[in-house]
Amino acid sequence: MRIENGELAVDATWVKSTFSSPSGNCVELAEVNDGNEVAIRNSREPEGPALVFTRDEVDAFLRGVEAGEFAGYGLTR
Repeated sequence: MRIENGELAVDATWVKSTFSSPSGNCVELAEVNDGNEVAIRNSREPEGPALVFTRDEVDAFLRGVEAGEFAGYGLTR
């Protein structure tokens, strides 16, 4: 089953960071579409829609966070 942006991914195996706050302010990730893409959803809305990205897109975003490119948005490492 292919998961597209904005769809529910209820059959996926979701992972939440151990750094998530007790109030659940975190995102969850899951491998989808035969492991070729990554779905991301709000952990407080597990029945809500997911955004789907390629692994390269997620990697570019994480490297940008690590490099401080999104510090103006409060995203730093």
